[in-house]
Amino acid sequence: MNLNKVFLIGNLTRDVVLRTTPSGQSVADFGLATNRVWMGANGQKQQEVEFHNIVVWGKMAELCNQYLAKGRMVFIEGRIRTRSWQDANNQKRYKTEIIAENIQFGPKSMREGAKLEMPPEAEETSHEELPVLEADTPGSKEEDEGISSEEIPF
Repeated sequence: MNLNKVFLIGNLTRDVVLRTTPSGQSVADFGLATNRVWMGANGQKQQEVEFHNIVVWGKMAELCNQYLAKGRMVFIEGRIRTRSWQDANNQKRYKTEIIAENIQFGPKSMREGAKLEMPPEAEETSHEELPVLEADTPGSKEEDEGISSEEIPF
């Protein structure tokens, strides 16, 4: 049995960019930062940040474009995909992406772009009830509709 499943909770590093494929399918992409904190052997707090490229298809892409912005916290469930292509210099290039299958928006800051860590009393008034977004079908939207990597506009 094989499994390709990713769960990420992090903050957007850039605003959502929404595009449309030549066949009319909506596709969005944005960056996500996740961090890991641990105590090093010397007792000092250590931190490591990882950056992810997120791709979202269909109605989910449109909703992400509407509700998400740089700095916003989000939970992503999806799968890893690595694309390859030849650049203008005939060099083979690779890009690893997370194809989002489910998305859940995190708390919305009272001030757009503000850091999302707030005191507990402020959190109750700052949460925005938004739906969990799920892909229309269990399979990949681009695979179901025959969308090729060449059609992806980024």
